[in-house]
Amino acid sequence: MNAFGVELQTLSVGLLLVRVVFGLMMAAHGAQKLLGWFGGYGLDKTGEFFVQLGFWRGRALASLASLTEMVSGTLVALGFLGPIGPALMISVMIVAMIRVHWKNGLFASKNGIELPLLFATMAVGLAFTGFGRYSVDELLGIGGRWSPTASGIALAIGLAGGLGNAAIRRRSASAGGG
Repeated sequence: MNAFGVELQTLSVGLLLVRVVFGLMMAAHGAQKLLGWFGGYGLDKTGEFFVQLGFWRGRALASLASLTEMVSGTLVALGFLGPIGPALMISVMIVAMIRVHWKNGLFASKNGIELPLLFATMAVGLAFTGFGRYSVDELLGIGGRWSPTASGIALAIGLAGGLGNAAIRRRSASAGGG
């Protein structure tokens, strides 16, 4: 038992379940955009949507965002590289919240920020709790190397990347670069 009365085994099983489902959902979210899987639009239509949002080079940026979602989700599902997957996830979810969903409020029923906010919040939580015993990090003996400071730095970089990306695109779109 740990200090909170929870067995480490139980906690690790819970983290495994949450991490795998959450990570695979994010990877599938990216695969919809990049590959057209799971009823998604695929890269061409997603790229066109990015252009409509004011992003220049929509197809290239859609590729990068989709690939980032797939990689971040896969890293989280596997429990590999500690806070790196969550930081990547936050970077794309920040852009999605600001550029796509913010104007629509909170709830997904109105295309609001609900879904990207949930993805970002879960990513932060997993970055700080760690992936548990049943992870690739633990298998490789690197699970304990991700301190709260290292996780905070990785998440701050993901946040800064997302905010910077959204700000650059906003200036680009408002300057007629869309």
